[in-house]
Amino acid sequence: MGADQHLDWMGAAASALSWWQDAGVDMLVDDAPRDWLAPLSPEPAAPLGTSPGGIATQALAVAVPALAMPETLDAFVAWRTGQDVPEASWRGISVAASGPADAAIMVLADCPDKDDGDAGTLLTGAAGRLFDRMLAAIGLSRDAVHIAAVCARRPVAGRMPVEVEERLADIARHHIGLVAPKRLLLLGNAASRAILSAEMPGTRGSLHPFNHKRGTTQVVATFHPRFLIEKPVAKAEAWKDLQLLMGDWPA
Repeated sequence: MGADQHLDWMGAAASALSWWQDAGVDMLVDDAPRDWLAPLSPEPAAPLGTSPGGIATQALAVAVPALAMPETLDAFVAWRTGQDVPEASWRGISVAASGPADAAIMVLADCPDKDDGDAGTLLTGAAGRLFDRMLAAIGLSRDAVHIAAVCARRPVAGRMPVEVEERLADIARHHIGLVAPKRLLLLGNAASRAILSAEMPGTRGSLHPFNHKRGTTQVVATFHPRFLIEKPVAKAEAWKDLQLLMGDWPA
């Protein structure tokens, strides 16, 4: 019985070691003790295996913080279509935000549509024409609103890659803070997730406060015009969202 227990223990230990090896851990102990709760050293990490800490030190070295974003709107809009953004390596054309810097209403979509790159502006084609009618129904036009997208370029199949979603959301939030609109209209699921951290249509039907450096913006989520083209029955609900967007403005 004792021998069987000994073999079971050895088997379990071997299995655990194999799991850690598959996970990339190739050393069990350090040559010297290490205070893992101490502040990180500002010095660059040494190559793997040449200093105490070895593999852990190298892992910390590659966790480079995201580059700082410009703090003025003009500089940010130029930076947004440059080479320091998550989608810079994607195929296609980056489409810049447009509209007044001091717009009372900002519109945030998910990404450019297929024809937007050639047109050089967001929300073109059939979806854009419906969007223009939606604005006209509440007494607005493109000239009066600031229009942007979570992605500056269209991702493959129109879907935002999960691995860059949070970074793109941070960029969109920064953009909103620079414009500091009174109201923000989110078009579709991706925009709702980026700003409200929740899916649309679950975020529909109420005003959501979004806090930023320059104050608070009231947020309304609704369907993207391309969805309304496919599902016209949802237009009645979208109209309620537009009425909510324009009702009872904050002082």
